[in-house]
Amino acid sequence: MQLFRIQTNLIKPGQDILPEITTSLAQSKIYLENGDILAITSKVISLSQNRIVKLDTIKPSPTARRLAKKYNLDAEYVEVILREADEVYGGTDQALCTIKDGVMIANAGVDRKNIPLGYAVLYPEKPHKVADSIRRKIHSLTGKFIGVLIVDSRVTPLRLGTVGVALGFAGFNPIRDCRGLKDLYGRRVVITRHCQVDDLAGAAHLLMGELIERTTAVLIRDSLVEISDDLSYPIQAESVKVSPDSCIFIGARQYGKKSNVVRKR
Repeated sequence: MQLFRIQTNLIKPGQDILPEITTSLAQSKIYLENGDILAITSKVISLSQNRIVKLDTIKPSPTARRLAKKYNLDAEYVEVILREADEVYGGTDQALCTIKDGVMIANAGVDRKNIPLGYAVLYPEKPHKVADSIRRKIHSLTGKFIGVLIVDSRVTPLRLGTVGVALGFAGFNPIRDCRGLKDLYGRRVVITRHCQVDDLAGAAHLLMGELIERTTAVLIRDSLVEISDDLSYPIQAESVKVSPDSCIFIGARQYGKKSNVVRKR
């Protein structure tokens, strides 16, 4: 698999990002091929949608003030998080554990990093439709059938640091269903499904970074993920999600009262 970093100028609110990406590709003499996957940072998608808020215009609710004090956060910031989150599961120092659009994420994806001081950027709206729209525009411009991926970062249970996660995608199946197939020893696999889309997001996130890299997008080539040559290929957004009732980590949280935790002696 090959990864190509696509660096651009800073994206301004409301700016169309596709010309910046195609210009950067042309300057680097990188030409799109059928089967490529274009991974784009969620933040530039949000900026292009004007998904930013000025924090000093936000009036915190009593709940926001209470949570801000408990978790060492600014009340205005917490208020934006509460407005954006689908569910809040508590928190830790400087972070709330939330669900946003089916993803368990810190602070409902509301971020103050790599954005002007005093502002916060929100999750992009309808990221799957955005990915599909970009895929269609690129086909119109180049005649190539590619996949498109919208990438954000998140933390994972009991691990330090951020990894990539796919917020939106188009043009390929995000999951490889391994159920019913045989393992190395001939046993039939019962529950395993491989989330290819998050693995791709993780690879792209490695180059995108978290600071001054200015890597707006990453071109992924020879990923072994099959890209459809049908522009009407259905977006399988729900196939990557599990309900909170079926999530092992949320289930463990419900179980994890001190009286229930089993520890090795």
